[in-house]
Amino acid sequence: MDGPAPRSPCSGPTIRAVIERVDAATVAAASGLPASTLHEAGGRIGVLPTAIKPVTTGLRVCGPAVTVHSPGGDNLWLHRAIYVAQPGDVLVVHASGVYDYGYWGEIMSTAAQARGLGGLVIDGCVRDGEVLRDVGLPIFARGLSIRGTGKDQRAIGWINAPVLFDGVTVQPGDLVVGDADGVVAIPRALAPEVVEAAGRRERLEGDVMRRLREGERTLDVYQF
Repeated sequence: MDGPAPRSPCSGPTIRAVIERVDAATVAAASGLPASTLHEAGGRIGVLPTAIKPVTTGLRVCGPAVTVHSPGGDNLWLHRAIYVAQPGDVLVVHASGVYDYGYWGEIMSTAAQARGLGGLVIDGCVRDGEVLRDVGLPIFARGLSIRGTGKDQRAIGWINAPVLFDGVTVQPGDLVVGDADGVVAIPRALAPEVVEAAGRRERLEGDVMRRLREGERTLDVYQF
């Protein structure tokens, strides 16, 4: 007698495959806005740990979050998340506070790029720093580490559950934007109005810079 079909390694009680995402129009509008402007326009919200920076210069990330809570020193749940995520999604990974491992590298970047993912934001380290630029996937991490990770089939992790970075909770489907200054996460429900406010802020700052170039003082422009 045939037994039950084997369970997919990308399904299970701690994996949510279906989530609500920030809408594509909001993502497109946010893609040209600085992370710092989105943070300010949202009321100074959503800043992820400042130690998380782009691994290679010149790349930015913008898209809906697929959240991952990974056991420390293990990257099996990151492999699984690559195949849960949809094109354009950004993996946002909490590594249980265990930073000094190379959770991600050239092979996983290539797999994620083949899936059309938008990038990786991880509160931990990655490896293969010299070649990640050539792959071209935006990666934001605490730094580089050659320390290898395990792949424990019995270790418990979560995909698309809330993850906490210091005082900021990132929910699956939230808007995540990162550039040279850092990474900001904007709650999905607030994202359209925050992006609109950020666009207005950028236009106002453009006018301020014009006035400064014409000789006005910051003290007068801002009425300090």
